[in-house]
Amino acid sequence: MVAYDGSESADAALYSLERAGIGEHTEALVVSVAESWFPPTPPSSYEAIAPLLKDDVADKDSPLLNPKRDLLHLAQDLAQKAAKWIHSSFPRWDVQIEPVYGSPASELLAKSDDWKPDLIVTGSHGRSAFGRMMLGSISHKVVTEAGCSVRVGRQTVNLDRALKILIGMDGSDGAAQATLSAKARDWPRGSEVRLVAVCDAVTPTAAGLLISNVRNWVEQENRATIELARTMVETYEMQFRREGLVTSYLVECGDPRRVLVDEAERWGADCIFVGARGLSRVDRFLLGSVSASVAARAHCSVEVVRTRIEKSMDHDRG
Repeated sequence: MVAYDGSESADAALYSLERAGIGEHTEALVVSVAESWFPPTPPSSYEAIAPLLKDDVADKDSPLLNPKRDLLHLAQDLAQKAAKWIHSSFPRWDVQIEPVYGSPASELLAKSDDWKPDLIVTGSHGRSAFGRMMLGSISHKVVTEAGCSVRVGRQTVNLDRALKILIGMDGSDGAAQATLSAKARDWPRGSEVRLVAVCDAVTPTAAGLLISNVRNWVEQENRATIELARTMVETYEMQFRREGLVTSYLVECGDPRRVLVDEAERWGADCIFVGARGLSRVDRFLLGSVSASVAARAHCSVEVVRTRIEKSMDHDRG
């Protein structure tokens, strides 16, 4: 499902699909939302007396009487524009459009629950005044609340170089799903994959550092964690290499929100794949905080991988 509002951000998300590795046999629905943030204004004097006028006097097509209709026409034009581009770039895709009216994030989430896509594609910012003031508010809500994977698309500047995909790993089920999702894509031969394992290191208190037994235990625990992470990424690296992809990996302790974003920028990644849930202590307390933070701060596209079963389980826990 492609969310499109005609903004530069939406165009960038659309163009990023050319380097998303999505196969030819794809069904796409372009959704454009005729935005309604505020309740309707009180009726004008003309609107109040229009029902009392004769049919030949009252203009039923007057824009004063049909603001919603005009906004829906605009949304339909935008959706058709996006669908036309998708058809030209992916001629075998089955592309449909649907203009809707209401609050963008709520309508996109509702349409996702109804249509049940595998992936929602959205820009990082909207074109509305609220979207400009509340940085990425719509995409943030979709990333954190959607019942499926979400791609926050950003366009690659240099399209001539090899495609670079960075995958965040921490040993969680969410990270494993992100890795499998990336592996299932149809990447061009010669594409590069970098597996980045971020370890949640044990940090003793200042008092603990003064106790040799505690200090030694912390060092051993962190070494074991790093070794386990290295074994994990080496196993996945071999699988990607069998697919003809150029592979590398990095194992580092730290805050995954910082490590993944910094490494993606340093390496020049086109897209980051992350799970919707992680193992870090921060992520356990703040559901989706890592994935949402990476999606908001990264210079490149970010795919937050989520299954619908996981979404329903989250609701059950609530």
